[in-house]
Amino acid sequence: MPEMMKCFVMHGIGRVGVMDKPIPRPGPSDAIIRTTAALICTSDTHTVAGAIGDRQGLTLGHEAVGVIHELGELAASSGLFQVGQRVAVNAITPCYACDNCQRGYPSQCGGMLGGWKFANLKDGSFAEYFHVNNAAANLAPIPDGLSDEQAAYCCDMLSTGFVGAERASIPIGGSVAIFSQGPVGLMATVGARLRGAGLVVGVESAPNRVALAMKYGCDVVVDFSKEDPVEAILKLTDGKGVDSAIEALGSAQTFAACVAVTRPGGAVSNIGYHGDGDSVPIPRVAWGVGMGDKTIHTALCPGGSERMGRLLRLIETGRVDPLALTTHRFSFDDIEKAFKMMQTKEDGMIKPLISFA
Repeated sequence: MPEMMKCFVMHGIGRVGVMDKPIPRPGPSDAIIRTTAALICTSDTHTVAGAIGDRQGLTLGHEAVGVIHELGELAASSGLFQVGQRVAVNAITPCYACDNCQRGYPSQCGGMLGGWKFANLKDGSFAEYFHVNNAAANLAPIPDGLSDEQAAYCCDMLSTGFVGAERASIPIGGSVAIFSQGPVGLMATVGARLRGAGLVVGVESAPNRVALAMKYGCDVVVDFSKEDPVEAILKLTDGKGVDSAIEALGSAQTFAACVAVTRPGGAVSNIGYHGDGDSVPIPRVAWGVGMGDKTIHTALCPGGSERMGRLLRLIETGRVDPLALTTHRFSFDDIEKAFKMMQTKEDGMIKPLISFA
């Protein structure tokens, strides 16, 4: 049995590379997963840019699937999982025992953003093996009919995009505007359709993303490089505004636009990662000077095996096919090249799949 493994790490703000680390061992309730497939997320690039502070030698990555390599004593005795089983692991791995978890906010496990452990509070999953806490609650079996690549999209993109639609309180037949049609925004578009939206308006300018937005369910895509999206959305809705707006980019400008296009009584759902700046301003007048009956919701990707099972079922039954998001494929040996391309979105990159030998 090997004792060491290759990992892709953050060496400090703006610096990444590959290094060797010991293969982790599980605690009594934990699991060690041998990685088979992973996806690079834009939030990984935010982390390296310093969005959550400096990190030295921290393994990156939070979207990965694999095979159970080792189980802790309690995890093994539960009978829920066995060594050699294919599993998916959400980007968020709560303990389900702390105050926030018991209050119904497991993504905030132990404190704000505390459910986000991979590549934040501990080593992430861009490694040949990675550690999963509270295995019984955080491992999800991959159905035999699904590939590892399909399952990997449940780890973050589907869960985050769909919670954006869930928190947007979209009425059946209602209208929704989704700002940015990157991977999360595209899955929010799918989620809006699944929630029964009657009018889905995407905001995007990149031609390949516009095409995917139409494929995934947008009725109209507003090109913000050619027209003001607020004016265009108000015109589409006869000046009323939309019932719901989803911010899927993490930009102060698009957040303000979401507030501006949402009608009184509507909801703004923020799932974008605001990686820089000290504040996110709310447009005062468009907010009804604080009295416009506009609700703002925020959410961090919900985790847990139960939700993961439901997301996998949606792929299994053909309700969503995330594979069109994979624009590039790399071996783990080439992960640094893939990461640099993700930083710049070179060659129209949307999501790169990393395959492990």
